Amino acid sequence: MKKIFYFLIIIVVLLGIFYLILSFYNLKSQKQNFMEFELNDKKLKLLIARNEQEWKKGLSGIYELSDYDGMIFLFPEKEIRRFWNKDTYLDLLVYWLDDDKIIGQGYLPSIEKTKDILEIISPAPVNKVIEIKNEIKD
Repeated sequence: MKKIFYFLIIIVVLLGIFYLILSFYNLKSQKQNFMEFELNDKKLKLLIARNEQEWKKGLSGIYELSDYDGMIFLFPEKEIRRFWNKDTYLDLLVYWLDDDKIIGQGYLPSIEKTKDILEIISPAPVNKVIEIKNEIKD
């Protein structure tokens, strides 16, 4: 009887340790979805878009940025990039980057302002794009 009791205690302890490891891993992976980036002498907390699904979604469908400043799109190759305001409800400043060097800036108004989809294009091939909320009222 004591053997079964000790066996059950060991199982419960091992399951607890396994649960803690999984919780720590999930917390760590959630933190990796954001990064700090300094832009024009201002530190920003940016949501990271690393793959095609995240690139397509971007900040669409979002009405307010609560605990972050915007989004950084990380691309594997430098190419001319096109961004649009489909389902985008924020007015955005868009920074085109060649590695960490800003090579251009654009403005992407919300779909509510334009009523039709508006597309902006990078001035040269880039591998990073940053979108932040435009704080200046039109």
